[in-house]
Amino acid sequence: MHIHILGICGTFMGGLAALAREAGHRVTGCDAGVYPPMSDQLRSLGIELIEGFDADQMALQPDLYVIGNVVSRARLPDGSPKFPLMEAILEAGAPYTSGPQWLSEHVLQGKHVLAVAGTHGKTTTTSMLAWVLEQAGLEPGYLVGGVPLNFGVSARLGGGKYFVIEADEYDTAFFDKRSKFVHYRPRTAILNNLEFDHADIFDNLAAIERQFHHLVRTVPGSGRVVVNGLEESLTRVLAQGCWSEVRSFGSTVSDFVAEGEPSQFRVLQSGQSVAEVRWAIGGVHNQLNALAAIAAAEHVGVSPAVAAKAMASFENVKRRMEVRGCVNGITVYDDFAHHPTAIRTTVNGLRRQVGQARILAIFEPRSNTMKLGTMKAQLPWSLEEADLAFCHSGGLGWDATAALLPMEAKAQVGANIDEVIAQVLAKVQPGDHLLCMSNGGFGGIHAKLLQAIQTV
Repeated sequence: MHIHILGICGTFMGGLAALAREAGHRVTGCDAGVYPPMSDQLRSLGIELIEGFDADQMALQPDLYVIGNVVSRARLPDGSPKFPLMEAILEAGAPYTSGPQWLSEHVLQGKHVLAVAGTHGKTTTTSMLAWVLEQAGLEPGYLVGGVPLNFGVSARLGGGKYFVIEADEYDTAFFDKRSKFVHYRPRTAILNNLEFDHADIFDNLAAIERQFHHLVRTVPGSGRVVVNGLEESLTRVLAQGCWSEVRSFGSTVSDFVAEGEPSQFRVLQSGQSVAEVRWAIGGVHNQLNALAAIAAAEHVGVSPAVAAKAMASFENVKRRMEVRGCVNGITVYDDFAHHPTAIRTTVNGLRRQVGQARILAIFEPRSNTMKLGTMKAQLPWSLEEADLAFCHSGGLGWDATAALLPMEAKAQVGANIDEVIAQVLAKVQPGDHLLCMSNGGFGGIHAKLLQAIQTV
């Protein structure tokens, strides 16, 4: 079968493309603003990428179009369609489906699905859980919204009955406004945390909680829901009804508890020490991610001791505190953080790692939620542990300088990448840690900074 994927360079759709290619399908796809790591992965798999959404792609005559949620019926200021190819598909009556629907029907059917949901930490926890199952010899399939360093590719079919998937609450497609994760029908579901996000499609936190409860409804009675015991929002979700076994983690009265520092801690299960994790990953958030993965893995027969041993060789995910280079004693990191809580957690994780060394946080509010300015007031709070902060304000409809005013001289705002780099160069010193945070390519700022600081 030939499938043509619209929005193929998104982390989810790119993974789906890799699975379809592995399953023997001919895969092509299109997108706008292609950037690594997904574009590199797709090209290495021999998948043809087409820039843009022009209607002349109909000449490819695929058997099926798979539509990413980046595609809409939006119009440009001149009245022409933003996605001419989608309009042509509709006019022709050509067969199309959403990514999650295709995945459900062609990959997940008959599998024991382990789904990882949550506002933060989905990609890391999914990668972690897949690695634990891999090390336990279960040969899991997986789809991660990033590239796990242990595997080197964001998705694979696997050789067994288990499939680990990052379960996103964002909507499925312009023609299916349910959250993606309702298509996955997991037997093991992690509810990692839950905060307000995606202000472009959700009115409030209660609306997201409702979607999470839709996910809980799909877990069978013999299934397991692994839930963060620290989150009131998740307590409310389960209070709406739960028909499966529940295992909690994180709080002092949870089923799975961590004792010790994030880099080395004991795992207690029902008050008994069952494992010890020693690894190179930092941050309390990753300690919680590990507990969630251990609790989920136990549901498929992997003991906490085996899971903890696997954690020791876990290498994290590309763009999760990824060191891009070190020049003149100055280290440049790339991280996917974009929600204020994720930014705060990421800065805190680096602070624990580098101690008193200076952290220069360099970020762009690029997600739909941040572009709307819904959470701009939280930015000073999210950057508290950074010594200096530099914000790229290009494309924002709100005043970043005003939002960062409580930080006084610690924060600067640049209208473009070059201006931000100039601001950083005026302040950077040997021994500094430059933490770049964005859910996009950030204009290649990492390489540009590494080149620029050679003269520092």
